[in-house]
Amino acid sequence: MPLDEQQTWALLRELDEPGHWEVPHDFDGPAARARFERLAERLERLFDCSCEVDRHIQDASHLGRIVIPADATAALDQVTVTVSNFGGLVAVTLGNPGSYDEDEEREFFPAQVRRQVEDELEALGYLPVSEHPLWTKYTGISGFDALYPPDRPPSWWDRFFDYL
Repeated sequence: MPLDEQQTWALLRELDEPGHWEVPHDFDGPAARARFERLAERLERLFDCSCEVDRHIQDASHLGRIVIPADATAALDQVTVTVSNFGGLVAVTLGNPGSYDEDEEREFFPAQVRRQVEDELEALGYLPVSEHPLWTKYTGISGFDALYPPDRPPSWWDRFFDYL
């Protein structure tokens, strides 16, 4: 089950380390990559499809992205699974991240499909989070926001799930 909004905010603030923008201080790259590969395999097996897997991420706060094609699920659009480098956080989104608001997501993203993806995440020790709170302005302590111009401040999505 995904973290609720209060749990999400508490965890985001806990994971927000000064100076550690791409990966946390205790990041184990080989272990994280192996778990990501297991996730990709499990999702392909579960949905009996070939997923688009972006494994070549650099200069980012996320490890990779897995896209489950729309025709492999009952969802209206593809399902995108974005794995953060921080705390086992994973955002499961309908379409590309930011494509649907909460109401549209409830209408077009069947709960059963979301639950299937989240079950696979949880089986591997990941923590699913909703993308919607993450689009708010970043207000953390890492200093990460110094990378952005003042007129275009970053979001929490940028902090944990995007390119820097």
